[in-house]
Amino acid sequence: MQLDQAMLERRSIRGFQDKPVSRALLEEIITLANRAPSSMNTQPWHLHVLTGEPLEKVREGNSTRMMSGVPPVREIIDHGAYEGPHRDRQVGIAKQLFAAMGIARDDKAMRQDWVMRGFRQFDAPVSIVVTFDKSLEGGTIAHFDLGAVTYGLVLAAWSRGLGAVINGQGIMQSPVVREHAQIPDDQVIMTCVALGWPNEDFAANGVVSTRREVDEMARFVGFDD
Repeated sequence: MQLDQAMLERRSIRGFQDKPVSRALLEEIITLANRAPSSMNTQPWHLHVLTGEPLEKVREGNSTRMMSGVPPVREIIDHGAYEGPHRDRQVGIAKQLFAAMGIARDDKAMRQDWVMRGFRQFDAPVSIVVTFDKSLEGGTIAHFDLGAVTYGLVLAAWSRGLGAVINGQGIMQSPVVREHAQIPDDQVIMTCVALGWPNEDFAANGVVSTRREVDEMARFVGFDD
């Protein structure tokens, strides 16, 4: 698959086949993602790849704590509620997803089920927990670097027929993730990526999010035309 094709066709996958992903394939994908750029070549990232019983324990603990009213416990600063155009885009993609899944605005049960899917990392067979070195916690450059490696990860997965979704819901209860993924104390949990073979019958997998036009999000300074 050409790079242009992977970047244009990639989309977030939220429904997966009940089919394992081999360690060899995951190592191949991670090897590619590891070529991501980082500040001063610091490479601050760590990837904790979960499947089987440890992942099930993370799902259960994350879901149980969230549903029992335990406030989210993240290890990075949360952005809080989105406002303005960011909120508009958030609502826009939610409408696309709910329309695809046939979830009505007043269907509280189905909406709750959708939220639970996120807490369970969409029942993907693999979860990759992305962390960075705690020694870099005081700044934001490491966050930028982790964004690069995570994008590389989902692109590499897509190019090999796998689907993924970057899923902050899956690490909302970070103490649970830390325990069952056995994450060392000198690392900070940033996010996770739910990954597996896409279920082509899952309607939400066909949703393609909209993007702004180039002239809406880029300025060109010093050009003649």
